[in-house]
Amino acid sequence: MAHNRLLMESSQEIFEKYHIDEEVGFALPNPLEELPPPYDEWVSIAKNLPELIEKNELRKKVDQLKNHSIDALRDHKSQRLAHLALGYITMAYVWNQGDGDVRKVLPENIAVPYCKLSKKLGLPPILVYADCVLANWKKKDPSGPMTYENMDILFSFPGGDCSKGFFLVSLLVELAAASAIKVIPDLFKAVKNEDRDTLQKALCYIASCLRQAREEFEQINEYVDPSTFFNVLRIYLSGWKGNSQLPEGLKYEGFWDTPKQFAGGSAAQSSIFQCFDVLLGIQQSCGKEFAARFLQEMRNYMPPAHREFLLSLESGPSVRKFVLSKGDDKLRADYNECVKAMVSLRNYHLQMVTKYIVIPSNQQENKGTGGTSVMTFLKSVRGTTENFLLRDN
Repeated sequence: MAHNRLLMESSQEIFEKYHIDEEVGFALPNPLEELPPPYDEWVSIAKNLPELIEKNELRKKVDQLKNHSIDALRDHKSQRLAHLALGYITMAYVWNQGDGDVRKVLPENIAVPYCKLSKKLGLPPILVYADCVLANWKKKDPSGPMTYENMDILFSFPGGDCSKGFFLVSLLVELAAASAIKVIPDLFKAVKNEDRDTLQKALCYIASCLRQAREEFEQINEYVDPSTFFNVLRIYLSGWKGNSQLPEGLKYEGFWDTPKQFAGGSAAQSSIFQCFDVLLGIQQSCGKEFAARFLQEMRNYMPPAHREFLLSLESGPSVRKFVLSKGDDKLRADYNECVKAMVSLRNYHLQMVTKYIVIPSNQQENKGTGGTSVMTFLKSVRGTTENFLLRDN
């Protein structure tokens, strides 16, 4: 069984096998910033997006691109940088100035390399969280800390520093939570060996990482302006699944004969929170069906190795069942601290959605960038999380 594999493996082996980094978790460690010719054309357009859009030159520039073979993009980091740049370019091509003048066909010279590369990486041909958050960062001073002040993003959309604020704070939340990944093997071993001390230590550590993630999240207020987020950035993160502006989806010319629908970028595409749901036995499938289905579908927007990691956790031993079976109040309390920290993160996310989407929209329909009715979805996920607190009988 798969869970025996996770029990047998050290955190080192797990990290290597599932493309997880000891320091940055699911994020791409030290992403590349440049690509060699001919791919440097893509990077150059992506780097100048706001200016090209403002001058209304972006679509012309993309139409003039040559259709480059992706065969020379051999290593993973080059492929991820190309996927990020092409994702930015595609969003910009479709939405352009964000004024409702949308393109429903992505030209062959960009659609073909983008779709081939996506297939190679096992990701969809749309900008995903694994691109704009996990692979879109650098340190200003390489020897300095991973803090907002010492970091920047590689590419921006229109809206000034809004992209930087939104993507970097998302990354810092992700990194804080990801510190907990390294104790997962200890957690499983502790359950298998009925070792309460080790289990309690691991649970306390996970809860503290999740609380730290909630603290990092608060920086969004400092760095992201609600009106710019709602009116500008949100448009460029929107996808073409269930979107009335592209009812059939986007046609990827020269790759597929019919238009395809893909959801826009969303925090539901982060492996880290799904990872702790699985680990703590919080079964979103016990909640509202549409929320569970959306979270499940979002796994297809994660890098395949991370998807595999979630599957391997699902076949691991149940921490929740073990805690329940022991009837130990201290253990139960430590487990509940983890669940409470997840509830607290989700509560905060709801507050931020109210501030950044609901209030600025003044009763326009509140669709998140992923295409779900965002408040209903998040309330359902939070409610289901809360239901997994162990109550005193």
